[in-house]
Formats: sequence, structure tokens, C-alpha cells
Amino acid sequence: MEESGSRELYGRALSVLPGGVNSAVRAIRPYPAFIGRGDGGHVIDVDGNRYIDFVMGYGPLLLGHSPPEPVRAAVQSVASEGPMYGAPTEIEVELAEFVTRHVPSVQMLRFVNSGTEATVSAVRLARGYTGRDKIVTIQGGYHGANDSTLVEGEPGAAVPSTKGVPEAVADHTLPVPFNDEQAIDHVFEEFGTEIAAILVEPILGNTGIVEPAAGYLETLRSYCDETGALLVFDEVITGFRVGGLGCAQGKFGIEPDVTTFGKVIGGGYPVGAIGGPAEIIESFAPVGDVFQAGTFSGHPVTMAAGLETLRYAAEHDVYSTMNDLGETLRDGLRDLAEDRAPEYTVVGTDSLFKVIFTRRGRDVTNGADVNSAQTERWERLFRPAMKEAGVLLPANQLESQFICAQHTSEDIEETLEAYKAAL
Repeated sequence: MEESGSRELYGRALSVLPGGVNSAVRAIRPYPAFIGRGDGGHVIDVDGNRYIDFVMGYGPLLLGHSPPEPVRAAVQSVASEGPMYGAPTEIEVELAEFVTRHVPSVQMLRFVNSGTEATVSAVRLARGYTGRDKIVTIQGGYHGANDSTLVEGEPGAAVPSTKGVPEAVADHTLPVPFNDEQAIDHVFEEFGTEIAAILVEPILGNTGIVEPAAGYLETLRSYCDETGALLVFDEVITGFRVGGLGCAQGKFGIEPDVTTFGKVIGGGYPVGAIGGPAEIIESFAPVGDVFQAGTFSGHPVTMAAGLETLRYAAEHDVYSTMNDLGETLRDGLRDLAEDRAPEYTVVGTDSLFKVIFTRRGRDVTNGADVNSAQTERWERLFRPAMKEAGVLLPANQLESQFICAQHTSEDIEETLEAYKAAL
């Protein structure tokens, strides 16, 4: 496989970008493939190597790399009228109306520019609305580069997980294991009147793909109802991908107080959003006293891409197509794992999938189970073998893998053959 172009670009990048990348997760050893262009469910790197792409921009590309004509036309039309205005536009109202029609828990939205910005704003909103400071988070959950959630440890003894976050910030964060109702009992017993919110991904999406145990999300909902804390669902990954237009909260039948969105609702352009009942969302300025603002929020090109992506998904039944491919792929992977690596665990739902290199006898019920898996084997041996076979996977074992509407049955068959050789 020719890689001289990527190698040369990485050498140049190391001189001008820290680690040669603009996001730490892209720092693949010995160097990443630099992508030249996308084509449907595939990408082609600068050396001309073609890959079946299951990174999909880490989730935003529901429709793949070649947007259908209505999406492409809308983006081009809006972009041709001017880059941005620093003023409201009709298209942001239309996208907000679409989301509120399809997600029952959402009456109002505030658009921002990334999933990180959405979760930062949601935490501030919860604290401002409740008048409390503490946030319950999930060990192994990920909410972007958010100081309040870049924290590890136990409730009452949490510490920053990165330099640059003050210990005083970590003091207000209460990390608990996913799917552990006893831990929720304990944290609310000790800190209940101080808790502003539980911030949780309904499915852990950046530490493997871990689904909630039966009754777990209902338990979180009941504790918030009893204490006045807000239940905040981080649906940056799952929103408009898992559960279709109703999102993961619709799939599980749980209505949060606040939802953070990103990725799919921007159609591949930078986006984030915070949604919920009007009573809560109107705590944001200028109506309420919780400050939030952004120069590029509601960017017209992003709004057009997001709206037309969601309209296309609604009108062309893309979810059933993707989910069927996902089930076929997961079934095939389970058969392969049973035959070649019975200790490994196939996870996923809808258009998400992953093989976790778990050790024998270890189930996947929380982030610790994924973190104890054979990460080095996955990264150093398995992923490079898949890349050599023409299948591009995320940088590490922790990230979700995504199917898009432009993947085909042939892509699935080729992928299974690659897994068969690499496992």
C-alpha cells in the first residue's frame, strides 16, 4: 500500500500542528492516513488508497460522503448568498421546528457550534436553573472538552483527568459507573439536595458502545423527579442516528429535561444544540439569566445541511436501510467472533457497531469493562490489518463505528471478509 503522501504530509504537520493533528484522537501511530476526498460510503486518501469508511467523521455523516442532490443544492444555495450574517435567518427557525416536531421532550432549542459547546452550555443551564452546583456524570461517558466532565475518580473524591482543569471544578463533579443503580442510590443519598443534573449518554458512545440495562434510565429519571435535579441526555452521538427521528430517548421511552445534540443535526458541518421544555431553555439569555452566545451559532450553511439531511432521512426511510445493514454486520461479526475469538464482544445497535477485544468471561456493562479490554492488540495489530484490507476504522477501541445510508450489502460482505482475516 502506497503511503508516501500521508507520511510526507504528517512530517509537515508536525512542524506546525501539535502532534501533527487538530484533535488528539487523530494521532494514529505511526501516522494517520490523510484523506483526499469522500465517495459515498468510502474515502480515498492522498495516495489514492480507497477504504470502506466506518469512521464517518465520528458520526455526523448519516447520508455518507456524497450528499443527495437536495442536500447538496441547499448547501450550495445558502453558501452562495453569503458566508454568515451575525443575525437570525429563516433556516435556523425551520431546523428548530423540525427538531421540536420529532423529539417530544424538546419544545425549544439553542443552536451552538459543537457538541462540546452544547454540553458546556447544558451544565451551566442546569446549574442556573436549579441554583445547585454538583453534576453527576458517568465513568466512561464523554461530553467533549468540558472542564466539568474531564474528571475521574469517585463521588466526593473526584480529580481532573487532564492538566488545566482546576481541582475546585472537579469538586463539583460526581462520577459514577454506568448501569449501577446502587451507585446512584448512594450519590443521591449523600448529595441529593446539591445535585443540579445527571449528565448521561443514553448509550455510551466513546467508551465502546454500552447500552443501558433494563430499568437503568428509568431509575435516573425517577431520582431527578424526586429531587428536582435535571436529567440531561447527551445525544451528540445518538441523536437522529439511534432511534431514528425520535433519537435514543424515543427508542428507550424516556424523556429527559434537557438534550444536547450535535453531529447529525449539522449534516457534516460544525454544530451543537441544547433542547428541552420552554420553561428550562428560556433560562438562557436574553430571556433568562444564564448567559450563552456565539458568533457562529445558527450558521446558515450548517442549518441548511442539517435540515435537508433530516428531511431526506424522513422522506426516504434511510434508517431501516442502515439498521438492516447494521444487524447483518453485527450478526456476521458474532459468528466470526464465536468461531475465532469467543472472548470478544460484538456491541452496537441501529447503525452503530464495534468488536470489543474483551478478555474471557468479561461482559460489557460499563466503561471499566471496555477499558480493561485488549486495547494495544486492537490498535497495533487489528486496526492496521483492517486498513491494509481496505476498511477504515476509528483510531482506537473506544470510539463507535458508523454505518451510513450509502454503504451497501457488498461493503458489508467485504468488511466481514476483512474481519475474518484480521481476527
